[in-house]
Amino acid sequence: MDVFSFISLFGGLALFLYGMTVLGTGLEKMSGGRLEQILEKFTNNIFKGVLLGALVTAAIQSSSATTVIVVGLVNAKILKLRQAIGVIMGANIGTTITAHILRLTQLQTTNVFISLFKPTAMAPLLATVGIIMFMVCKRGFRRDLGQMMVGFGILFAGMFQMEAAVAPLKDMPEFTKIFATMQNPILGVLVGAVVTGIIQSSAASIGILQALSSTGAITFSAAFPIIMGQNIGTCVTPMMASIGASRNAKRAAFIHLTFNVIGTVFFLIVTYTLQYTVGLPFWNKPITTGGIANFHTLFNVTVTILLIPFAGMLEKIVCFMFKPTEAERSESDEMAQLDTRLMVSPGLAIDHAQNAAASMGRLARENLKMAAGLFKKFDSKTMERVLENEVTIDRTEDHIENYLLELSKRELNDTESRGISEMLHIIGEFEHIGDQAENIAQRAEHLAQTNTAFSENAQRELALILDAVYEIVDLAVKAYTDNDYQAANGIEPLEEVIDLMEETLKSMHIRRLRDGECSVDAAFPFVETIASLEKISDYCSNVGVVLIARQELALHNVALDHHDYLHKLHKGETKDYAALYRKYEEKYFSHISSLS
Repeated sequence: MDVFSFISLFGGLALFLYGMTVLGTGLEKMSGGRLEQILEKFTNNIFKGVLLGALVTAAIQSSSATTVIVVGLVNAKILKLRQAIGVIMGANIGTTITAHILRLTQLQTTNVFISLFKPTAMAPLLATVGIIMFMVCKRGFRRDLGQMMVGFGILFAGMFQMEAAVAPLKDMPEFTKIFATMQNPILGVLVGAVVTGIIQSSAASIGILQALSSTGAITFSAAFPIIMGQNIGTCVTPMMASIGASRNAKRAAFIHLTFNVIGTVFFLIVTYTLQYTVGLPFWNKPITTGGIANFHTLFNVTVTILLIPFAGMLEKIVCFMFKPTEAERSESDEMAQLDTRLMVSPGLAIDHAQNAAASMGRLARENLKMAAGLFKKFDSKTMERVLENEVTIDRTEDHIENYLLELSKRELNDTESRGISEMLHIIGEFEHIGDQAENIAQRAEHLAQTNTAFSENAQRELALILDAVYEIVDLAVKAYTDNDYQAANGIEPLEEVIDLMEETLKSMHIRRLRDGECSVDAAFPFVETIASLEKISDYCSNVGVVLIARQELALHNVALDHHDYLHKLHKGETKDYAALYRKYEEKYFSHISSLS
């Protein structure tokens, strides 16, 4: 086998991989993006998940693609980790269909009609029809179908080229000796895993093995460990896709790896125990493309059947590998509080929902402080935590809202109905604070990516307004968590001071920009950040007014008009307000002039 044979081999591999890509892309376009929707909707049962994973993977001819989609859905919290397990198991079964299609190259018949189904005839025929459809049809289903057919033809063209390139190997004793060394099962597993990991496709590496099997030099004993290793190697793609994703997405990717490693260990033990006890008559005989396809299917189907009852254990293993973060534990605790069985006692159910809402406020406060800290020193891990926390805040709001809406259908007294209304308002404000914290973190990320920084004056000004906003968020969370009306009374005067600070700092920053003291790249992130901080103070103000209205109703049995109340405060008609305003003005606003 000379250098040109190697060039032909790698060229055939390139065609094979490209054909798989074109085929998968065409199928995905034909689905109109419905694959993700199907995965989302039909995974409430592990058996349905296995079936769905197998069908979707058989359609798109890539277990890696299916698993990557699953990782993405888990990362978006559309799929739960337990739902993902069934789809991942099914994906391993679905990917074996490629090997069975490739075995058709061995089909021997004199019947013309049946011969048309041999890849040597069908592949060029489909490619010809497909390219005509692709070129003639401008858009829509027919063009996508044509692309799929072209991909199928290219895939087999690559397969034929690989077979032709390795054909001379059957006459080389050195090649036979190489596969004789594969009698070591561990080495065979490693070879299969490494090759598949490099080309990131178990279907492609199985295709290579089937092409090599045409030489007659590969025995069952050499092929079995390689096929097992190929199932491990295919986990590389979803693991790469999970980089930078949530911890749950990483768990989904590692479930795929754990599943295949456990299956490989089990099959190695069983296969070699049988060989060394009763003996397998076919063990040292050459394996065919059909034999490879059959064992690939047998391996994946058997492992799936055996491990379905242990799906919960697989979940625990990966959760132990990636221990839950504080945000995940917080969300779990909150969800445990929102037990529908508590609804028989609406007052108790409302108390538990308030505890979950208070946890949501604390998490929003934590996220704000982490996000703002990214301006001092950007850290990708902290950024990841901010994004994870924001997803948790959003999901917690949804859970509490659904819980309260369900509770509102019960027979409630006036106090309980008002409590639900107040809580729906307040969780919305806490969620808005979380949104602004995420926006602030993204601006810090933008500065880091563009290697831009605020000027020293801007940094000092930002630190000052941040201190004021931290305090108002602390007041809002404390007021709600502890029913602290003294803290609630301090929110509005501080909000007014923050408004004044934002206007002043914006004017000062525009002047610096005009005088060339600040770069344009940093100008907009600064203005947008202090605008976000001012919005956060507004949300805290809304929380404070809701709590003060509750107090007024409890003490004086008077329903407070929010707008009228704020109007009176801002006119200085309330003694406490004026005193608190002067206090915060002295504490924060008076220091602005000394920063420039």
